[in-house]
Amino acid sequence: MLDKLKAPIERLGEMTINAIEELGKMATLLFETAIWAVRPPYRLRVIMQALESVGVGSLFIVLFTGLFTGLVMAYQSIYAFGLFGAETLVGGTVAASVVRELGPVLTGLMVSGRTGSSMTTELGTMRVTEQIDAMAVMAVNPVQYLVMPRVLATMLMMPLLVLLFNFVAIAGAYALSVGVMNIDPGIFVQKIRDFVVAKDLLFSCIKAACFGLAIGLIGCYKGFYASGGAKGVGEATTSSVVTSSIAVLFIDYILTVFMYST
Repeated sequence: MLDKLKAPIERLGEMTINAIEELGKMATLLFETAIWAVRPPYRLRVIMQALESVGVGSLFIVLFTGLFTGLVMAYQSIYAFGLFGAETLVGGTVAASVVRELGPVLTGLMVSGRTGSSMTTELGTMRVTEQIDAMAVMAVNPVQYLVMPRVLATMLMMPLLVLLFNFVAIAGAYALSVGVMNIDPGIFVQKIRDFVVAKDLLFSCIKAACFGLAIGLIGCYKGFYASGGAKGVGEATTSSVVTSSIAVLFIDYILTVFMYST
C-alpha cells in the first residue's frame, strides 16, 4: 500500500523540482536578455531581421483570424440581440469584446503557434548541431545574438499586430452588419464610441507586449536548451507552443483582473 502511494508522490516531487528548475533557468535567461538589450554591440541588422520575421511573417494569419473573428462575432451578436430588438448594440459589443480580450488573446495564440514554434525550431536545431557552442567559442554571446533580438522583436511587434487585428475585426463586423444585416452605420459607429474608450486600447497594447515577452522568452528558452537530436527539437517545439498558449491565457487573466478591477 505504501509503495503504491510512494510512486505518485515521487513523480509529483520530480515534476515540481523540474518546474522550479525551468523557472529559474528562464528567469536567468530573461535577466541576461534584458542586460544585452542595453549593452553594446547593438546588432541592428539582426534586430531588424527579427522584427520582419515576427511582424511581416505573422501578418497574414493575424489579419485572416481577425477578419473572421469580427464576422462571426457580428453574426452571433445580431442574432442574440435580435431576440429582444437590441441590434443597435452590436457595434459596441463587438468592438469592446475584440479590443479588450479577443484581439490580444487570439493574436497571442496565433503568434505563439507561428513565431514561437519557429524560434524554438531554429534555436533547437542550432543547439543539437552544436552551432550555438561554436558561436560561443568564437566569442559571440549566443544570448545577445540569438535570444535578445527575437524576444525584443516579439515584444515590440505584438502591439502592432493586435492593433491591426482589432481594426480588421471591427471592419469585418461593420461590413457584415451594415452591408448585409442592414444595421444603421451611424448607430454602429456611435456605439463603438460609447463602449470603447482610450484606456481600452492602451490596455490592449500592454497585454500584447506582455504576451510578446512571454512568447519570445518561452520560444527561445525551449530551443536554447533543447537536446536529444531531431526528436528533442520536435518535443521542444511542441512544449513551446503549449507552454506559450497557457502563458498567454494565464497572463491575460491576471492583467484583466488587475486592469479592470479599479
